Amino acid sequence: MKVARFHAPGDIRVEEAAEPIAGPGEVKIRVRNCSTCGTDVKILKHGHHHIRPPRVMGHEIAGEVVEAVDVDGWAPGDRVQVIAAIPCGKCAECLRGRMTVCPNQESMGYHYDGGFAEYMVVPAKVLAVDGLNRIPDGVGFAEASVAEPLACVLNGQELARVGEGDDVVIMGSGPIGCLHVRLARSRGAARVFLVDINAERLEMAAGLVRPDAAVHGEDVVEQILKLTEGRGADVVITAAASGAAQEQALRMAARQGRISFFGGLPKDNPIINCDSNLVHYRELTIVGANGSSPAHNAQALRLIADGAVPVSDLITHRIPLPEVLEGLDIVSRGEAIKVTVEP
Repeated sequence: MKVARFHAPGDIRVEEAAEPIAGPGEVKIRVRNCSTCGTDVKILKHGHHHIRPPRVMGHEIAGEVVEAVDVDGWAPGDRVQVIAAIPCGKCAECLRGRMTVCPNQESMGYHYDGGFAEYMVVPAKVLAVDGLNRIPDGVGFAEASVAEPLACVLNGQELARVGEGDDVVIMGSGPIGCLHVRLARSRGAARVFLVDINAERLEMAAGLVRPDAAVHGEDVVEQILKLTEGRGADVVITAAASGAAQEQALRMAARQGRISFFGGLPKDNPIINCDSNLVHYRELTIVGANGSSPAHNAQALRLIADGAVPVSDLITHRIPLPEVLEGLDIVSRGEAIKVTVEP
């Protein structure tokens, strides 16, 4: 079979490999879609400390069961979606229901071979935490692969308490930003504003998800304050790896506003300037957001199936596995919303 393997920064190869063999407690699947994200581009350029090469990449995975070894409830032909982040299910955080911050978390495409392959094995650890989800009828494999990033978005909006009547600002108009816009609407937000420094990508994204306003330029804080009649936004979500966006978020938040630092910053430049008095006097809440739990993945699939968060039109490029490097280049240039690989 063909796979896309990471060997070193700048060195991802599409090559031949033997089909994997499922062991006891494991499920082998035929990968039908594995979507790409900005993290894949970061791995291509810089590697990742959790990846010991060679490693088959890809963590937004949907496919169909080929074989289940000593596993109840699964049979050949079942359509499934696989979680990316694998909590241990046993530590103090997991036992408290905080699986997104499990200190023993592992990941598909990092610790285990991922979905840029024709076939892959779902580890027993995934099954142990209910991380293999049945795809609902009416949901295609490509749409199901987007459940993983939507699950992360769902976690972020739950932590930021996005709800009825909120004015919400999304900073960053990539695929995550687009999902944030749609989820915020489904959660009852009154108005959703989309911000980006890339005017072309913002125009493309806004054409699909139709925010109440698309904001671009040097004065985005002032523009948001004007759009909100001087109040600021109830929720600001930084769906970009930008310290400047995080600093702007503090200045555009309304009193008792919630700010989600959704996008992590580069490890060599993670420090921002925070006006503590803004946080103090406006009673602001700043929250992080780190991936998703198995339950978030299952809920994301339901949101897609119910039509609450449409995702099919966000998939702008479908490519075969041999063209995965071209796909990652498209993602890197910001010329796509969502690129999915079809092995």
